[in-house]
Amino acid sequence: MRYLIIVLSMLLLPLTTARADVHVGVGISVPGVSIGINVPAYPRLAPVPGYPVYYDPQIDLNLFFYDGLYWVLTGDDWYMSDWYDGPWSLVERVDVPLYLLRVPVRYYRRPPPYFHGWRDDRPPRWGDHWGRDWAEHQRGWDHWNRRAAPRPAPLPSYQRRYSGEGYPRAPEQQFSIRRGQYRYEPREPIAREHFQMKGREHGPQDKGQGRGHGHGDEDRH
Repeated sequence: MRYLIIVLSMLLLPLTTARADVHVGVGISVPGVSIGINVPAYPRLAPVPGYPVYYDPQIDLNLFFYDGLYWVLTGDDWYMSDWYDGPWSLVERVDVPLYLLRVPVRYYRRPPPYFHGWRDDRPPRWGDHWGRDWAEHQRGWDHWNRRAAPRPAPLPSYQRRYSGEGYPRAPEQQFSIRRGQYRYEPREPIAREHFQMKGREHGPQDKGQGRGHGHGDEDRH
């Protein structure tokens, strides 16, 4: 019997070996925990033309970077994190930044089924999908002055050095590394609230911390 178990285990091993790319599994809609997404290395972020948003064209995941945070659409929910592999926090639909919602369908690498039939050069039809209440709350969300769009936030290139077992999982460690190497003050209310909460939980900010753009180890744009 023991020999049979060993043989079966060896036969099943190739099916359970982790892939060296993104993995999406069953998630948990609780802020600050894993949602079943594994991004094993710093993403290859490219700008979405005409938008202050980045995406990864080579990943099988709806992963974006905007206003100093990573954003993921999985299923019907948006999540955010200041590190590329989480932990992730659920974002209420009315709090998702409009510049993210305006990104055309073609930049979603894993479009959900309800995107079917929508034009790929237009933003998703969130109002049709999320209903009248959301549409009324966000009236005019898809109309904006492109010439007034903000500049993209600097990319957190320092995170390239952290992957695999070296990826910081502890929130206080993530906060400490980011505070020392990436100084950027977000514009969006939900992003500002996120970082303010981090500061309260994991230590006081240095005087003047986060008051400038383009300082530290981030990319220049």
